[in-house]
Amino acid sequence: ADRMEKQLHLNLLASRPPMFMIIKHCVLSVLFCEPHHTLTPLHTFRIYSSGSHGPVLLLLHGGGHSALSWAVFTGVICSRINCRVVAIDLRAHGDTKVKNSEDLSAETMAKDVGKVVEALYGENPPPILMIGHSMGGAIAVHTAAANHVPSLLGLCVIDVVEGTAMDALNSMQNFLRSRPKTFKSVENAIEWSVKSGQIRNIESARVSMTGQVKKCEEPLNSPGISKSISEGIIEEEEEDEEGGESNHKRKKEDDQEVEITTYSKNFLYCLYKSLYTWRIELSKTEKYWEGWFRGLSSLFLSCPVPKLLLLAGIDRLDKDLTIGQMQGKFQMQVLPQCGHAVHEDAPEKVADALATFMVRHKFTEFKEGFPWYVRFVMPR
Repeated sequence: ADRMEKQLHLNLLASRPPMFMIIKHCVLSVLFCEPHHTLTPLHTFRIYSSGSHGPVLLLLHGGGHSALSWAVFTGVICSRINCRVVAIDLRAHGDTKVKNSEDLSAETMAKDVGKVVEALYGENPPPILMIGHSMGGAIAVHTAAANHVPSLLGLCVIDVVEGTAMDALNSMQNFLRSRPKTFKSVENAIEWSVKSGQIRNIESARVSMTGQVKKCEEPLNSPGISKSISEGIIEEEEEDEEGGESNHKRKKEDDQEVEITTYSKNFLYCLYKSLYTWRIELSKTEKYWEGWFRGLSSLFLSCPVPKLLLLAGIDRLDKDLTIGQMQGKFQMQVLPQCGHAVHEDAPEKVADALATFMVRHKFTEFKEGFPWYVRFVMPR
C-alpha cells in the first residue's frame, strides 16, 4: 500500500521533482493504550518525517487537510537550514485512526500531539519548533500552553488569530455547504482546489488533495441512495396496477424485476465507488470550533518561547495581538498575494521567513551553499 501511495504521488508530481518523496513515510502504530489493553494499541497516527539531524519542525495541518499539505514546504525548508521535519495526520484526518474520532476538542488534540512526541522520542525529545496552520495553529498554541512538548524551542502560527477566526464561525457552515460533495477523480479534486483558490499552487495541490479526499464508501448504507432505489421500485409497481396487468403476467416478470433492481443497485454502487469525497465532514465538528479559537490570542502571547506569526493579510490582527506586536512579544510577517493556505501557496516565502527566524534565534544554521545574498535580503 505504501509503495502504491508513493507511486501515486510520483505520478501526480511528474511535472517537477517530487520533493515529498524525500520524506520517509511511516506509521506510528503503538501509542497510548487503556490500562487493561496494554498489548492493543487504540491509536494509530500516520506521520511523515524527513532529515536526520538538527532541531525538529513539528508540523500541524489545518482542518480537513492532512500532513501532505506540508509536502512542498518540507522540500524547500530542508534545502535552507539544518533541521528535521515531522508532519502528523491529526485525529480523524488523513490516515490516522483513533478509538474516538469524533472527539476533536482542543484539549484532546493537544494531548495527542504530546503523546506522539513522547512515542517518537521517549523522555528526552530533541529541541522542537512547533508550526501550525489554521486549526493546526490553534492546536499548536494549546499544546504549547499546556506544556505537552517540554523541549519546545519556539512556536510558529500560520494565518489564524482569535478575532478573525471567531468572526468567521458564523459563515463557516455556508462555506462548507458551497464545496462540492463529490469529485469524479483525484485529478478533478485537484483542479477544483486550484480554480476555487483553496490552494493556489498546483504543485502543492497535487499532493495535498490526495490527503483530503477518499473514495466513497458503499452507497447502500446511505439513506439518500437507498431511498432513491426504493422510490424507483414503488413507481414501477403503481404503473403496473394502473394498466390492469394480471397476476399471472406479474409473476412472469418477477424475475426480470429482481434482475433490473439488482442491476440498478450494482450500477449505483459502481458509480458511487468511482467518486471521491472528503475524508472528514468538517460540518460535524462545529461544536468544537469555539473551543479551538476562544482565548487563543492570550494563550499565544503567554507562551514563553520565541513566536512567529505569519499572515496572509494585516487585517487579520485582532486587538490583543496588535498590542502584543507593538510590545515586541512576537515576530510577525505578512505574506501578500496568498490565500489562507499560506504555506502551500507560497512555500518558498514561508520557508525563508521561518529559516531567518530560526537562525536569528540560533536554533539552527543555514546549510552550506545556501546563497549568501538570500540571507541578507530576507525580511527582518
